[in-house]
Amino acid sequence: MTVVFLVQSSQMGNFMSTRAGRFSNQACTQFIQDVVSHNCVVIFSKTTCPYCKMAKNVFNQIGATYKVIELDKHNDGQQLQEALAQMSGARTVPRVFINGQCIGGGSDTRQLHEQGKLLPLIEKCNPCCLNNAAEGSGSGQYVS
Repeated sequence: MTVVFLVQSSQMGNFMSTRAGRFSNQACTQFIQDVVSHNCVVIFSKTTCPYCKMAKNVFNQIGATYKVIELDKHNDGQQLQEALAQMSGARTVPRVFINGQCIGGGSDTRQLHEQGKLLPLIEKCNPCCLNNAAEGSGSGQYVS
């Protein structure tokens, strides 16, 4: 599996590193904002985290399109996790975003699904977020 972590384009902006392989805090925040604004569902995850797997399984069960950023496989994963903590108020993973808003972690995602509230959130996604199939996100699939 080939993993691409950062695509530089006019939409995504220009990300500068403070040193080789390291985003600045501002660049991490900008990267996160760009990813969540261009994808309906984004999961910031770690590959060995059971709560991350729980969140992914919920979206797989409902056939939702989602994008995954695996922080433990990303060169700037630690900095991204710190930026997520500042943005969302929690440092734990997963951090799940729907339509640009953090809904919480794995247990929160499962609870919203069990309450019948998750799918309506996804259905409210902005049109820009629903048409990203060309970027590799697909129903029940994820992109690292």
